[in-house]
Amino acid sequence: RKAGGDKWDDSSLAEWPEDDHRIFVGDLGNECNDEMLARAFAKYPSFAKAKVVMDKMNPGKNKGYGFVSFLDIGDYARAMKEMAGKFIGNRPVKLRKSTWSER
Repeated sequence: RKAGGDKWDDSSLAEWPEDDHRIFVGDLGNECNDEMLARAFAKYPSFAKAKVVMDKMNPGKNKGYGFVSFLDIGDYARAMKEMAGKFIGNRPVKLRKSTWSER
């Protein structure tokens, strides 16, 4: 990965499936964790992984966003359409195509 002119290896990228279809999930409430995010998207057969990004400066608190991964483009497209604006925890979420591979 690369940011601010610095380059580093991000070991967490190895945890994700290769050639997956990933969604950025924004506006997550403070109570949301990996398990809650996974439960919301587990109804899609090719759902592979969910990860809520945590705040390193405030342990136990999330940054308000996360990512979900699908192995099938059809499930990805259905999730983008069906889950946009749905409540996960106490807030409606915003979905966007993840640009992780461009970073």
